[in-house]
Amino acid sequence: MNLGAIRQRLSGGGFHPFALRTSDGREYAVRHPEMILVAPRSLALVDRDGEIVTLDPLHIVAIKNLRSKTNGATPR
Repeated sequence: MNLGAIRQRLSGGGFHPFALRTSDGREYAVRHPEMILVAPRSLALVDRDGEIVTLDPLHIVAIKNLRSKTNGATPR
């Protein structure tokens, strides 16, 4: 996966939650831009257990849009 595409998701016109899928089938949700750090050759993110995971971009095979969490209010 191109790290530029992930950087674009973080800074290009407003953030929308997404998930990264890796070559071993794991999926990591990025619900807030402060939960991920993109470096020149790798990235680190906080997983659902609060642990920091470092990923090699060569093993990221897909980016999936996630629904934004709401506070229970009905959309208008």
